Amino acid sequence: MFQLLFVLFIIIPIIEITVIMQVGALLGIWPTIAIVILSAWLGAKYVRQQGLATLQSVQTRMAQGEMPSEEIVTGLMLLVAGVLLVTPGFVTDIFGLSLLVPAVRTAIANQVQKHIKVNQFGAGAAFHNSAQGNIYQHETTSEAFTSSRASANEPLSHHQGETLEGEFKRKD
Repeated sequence: MFQLLFVLFIIIPIIEITVIMQVGALLGIWPTIAIVILSAWLGAKYVRQQGLATLQSVQTRMAQGEMPSEEIVTGLMLLVAGVLLVTPGFVTDIFGLSLLVPAVRTAIANQVQKHIKVNQFGAGAAFHNSAQGNIYQHETTSEAFTSSRASANEPLSHHQGETLEGEFKRKD
């Protein structure tokens, strides 16, 4: 995790500053600033447009009773694209603009889905990190909503069946 944060907060800004300085030396300061501002504005515009289209697609699929998993992944990638495009710099703009291309998003989504295994009988998923050999699991169950006792003859646990009595006074 430290390596990722190091890259995000130290290495990427150094690369961005270097590229901005080189472009500024080539084009001049005002054209460079104009390009950075214009790319952020256009990027935000296109992210908003594609995000609204994705939201409509999510609503349509949910109305049909289908799980909008592809649209959710697309929405997350559009969110990342928006953050990258609003971040000042040319390198992040290139990555952000590439995420606006549907073919690139589909390719990335397919690569991510290779590493995700969904448990269809329970509401859980596992993510396998092949680089480190780790498996991260998240699982939700409906046990809290059903009785966990197999039969009525089993004794109640510590708090089941107890009635608590007390008084309260409202202080407004």
